[in-house]
Amino acid sequence: MIAIFGLGNPGSEYEMTRHNVGFMVVDAIAKNLGIDFKPGKGEYVIGFGKYKDKKISLVKPFTYMNNSGIAVKDVVERFKIDFKDTFVICDDLNLPLGMIRIRQKGSDGGHNGLYSIIYHLKTIEFPRLRCGIGNPEKMKNMVDFVLSKFEADEIEKLNNMIDRAVEATLCFISDGILRAMNKFNRKVVAGGKTP
Repeated sequence: MIAIFGLGNPGSEYEMTRHNVGFMVVDAIAKNLGIDFKPGKGEYVIGFGKYKDKKISLVKPFTYMNNSGIAVKDVVERFKIDFKDTFVICDDLNLPLGMIRIRQKGSDGGHNGLYSIIYHLKTIEFPRLRCGIGNPEKMKNMVDFVLSKFEADEIEKLNNMIDRAVEATLCFISDGILRAMNKFNRKVVAGGKTP
């Protein structure tokens, strides 16, 4: 089974904040595939389904971002998920809004959610999809930036990015990490679309 983890913070006060892009993408995948979330055995909600004959689970950790690894480890161990089938979707303030990047493995890149997952799984060998949320140069406090809501003039780019992230995740499920990287690791132009 392939497990797709969207990272974010639970609670209505965090809805539509930059740090919750992972939740937004997983919610969009669930809507696309008709998958419903139910409470898991740990601090997360989970939904099961299929895509192109591949069994998948969609997971939203409710441990809050900085402890995402607790829920990820629970699911990986409970359902015996291979690390190569553990796909993590998160925000990235080092990428401009609208851009996505898929990686086969790697460091946390300063992202607390990825740091927690690496710490609890004791490996960097899991694929991840980073979604650009803009650059916080204009703000002194990065915490304030990632927990801020998207501006009205950013919503079109955000929605286009979510659509591309959904397509990229489905490509990963059906065709594998290399195909997904080759197809979706491209720059975006105005409006959050690729040339």
